[in-house]
Amino acid sequence: MADGAQESVEREWARHWQYAELPGLDLLRAHYVHHTFPRHAHDGYVIAAVTGGIEEVGLPGGIVRAGPGSVVLINPEVPHTARAGVPQGWAYATLYPSRELIAEVAAEIGSLRGTPGFTADSVTDPQTSYVITEVHRAAEEGNALAADTLLRGAVARMLTRHAGPLPARTVRGAGAVDAAAARAVLLERMARPPSLEQLAAELETSPFALLRAFRARYGMPPHTWLTDARVRRARTLLDAGTAPAEAAVAVGFTDQPHLNRHFTRIVGVTPGAYRRGRSGGRPPAAG
Repeated sequence: MADGAQESVEREWARHWQYAELPGLDLLRAHYVHHTFPRHAHDGYVIAAVTGGIEEVGLPGGIVRAGPGSVVLINPEVPHTARAGVPQGWAYATLYPSRELIAEVAAEIGSLRGTPGFTADSVTDPQTSYVITEVHRAAEEGNALAADTLLRGAVARMLTRHAGPLPARTVRGAGAVDAAAARAVLLERMARPPSLEQLAAELETSPFALLRAFRARYGMPPHTWLTDARVRRARTLLDAGTAPAEAAVAVGFTDQPHLNRHFTRIVGVTPGAYRRGRSGGRPPAAG
């Protein structure tokens, strides 16, 4: 493929980018066959229109199988996985709106109180699915007016039909307090984290108790959560113009290939392709 913003593996392709005229939004359009997303979470929301094949999304409540005409909805910090549900894989167009963008649209429609949260994991809505693909098309054509109009319409429709107040996640009990403290330690010492045994000793608990509490609080064990957190921080550094090799060392990966492997699994494109997609320009049509 001609542009570095696209990564091709056999029949797979993906583009992860930003359009400067749509602040607070990341865009991903892709066709995955063999690629699987490990358990991870997002700072913001996920609104994904499946356009071909079947996507299997692993959520705390179970597996969701989404096909064409479906819209997958995921709230911030909800751990999930994704993989193909059929041999030919799945294609989708995804919107990653920030918390600020969702709050702005929610305030405009005025029907929700507090922080909005989706109440459904997947809905059958061919109309919204189509509109989401049109957001991508308009952005790729540089039609800011159409892209922004369609984006706000799709988000408003999902919030009006499938959202309510996002429940506050309160920390209760000794185990939950220990899990939150462990998370803070891992964030602070991301580049050189302690072992599970060392971390438990610092918090005056046992490794098994801490592991159980952390998994219950964050939906994944500490080492999986740390890998996801490292990739998130690497994204922030890449957004700021940091070279992938420097970002890898800064977040605690041993080298750039180590970053490449985990980044590609979680984000869906390589760090280099991701960085090129932050230019805000219009990419060529996908192959």
